[in-house]
Amino acid sequence: MWKLALFASSLAAAALATAAALAADASHGRQLARRWCISCHVVAPNQRQSTTEAPPFATIARRPDFDAKSLTTFLLNPHPKMPNMSLTRVEAADLVAYIGSLRK
Repeated sequence: MWKLALFASSLAAAALATAAALAADASHGRQLARRWCISCHVVAPNQRQSTTEAPPFATIARRPDFDAKSLTTFLLNPHPKMPNMSLTRVEAADLVAYIGSLRK
């Protein structure tokens, strides 16, 4: 019985470690936004408007329908007006984490 409990706790610890390792990095997302998105979107609170067509990241973050998974998928297959940034899944998740961090 104790072996089963030990196995279960080891499995839970491994799952938590994996989830932590896969957590999105908003800091890296901020760097990606400054590299790829700043010419069309307002990506930082102290930035002036770039274009009128692209919404500021803070506006995207505050939308009631903001969904990180959907936005990540969108970034992997961007809108025709957006450049093909060839983001990896991790980079797209990091960028979405940064956008989500602007929700205030």
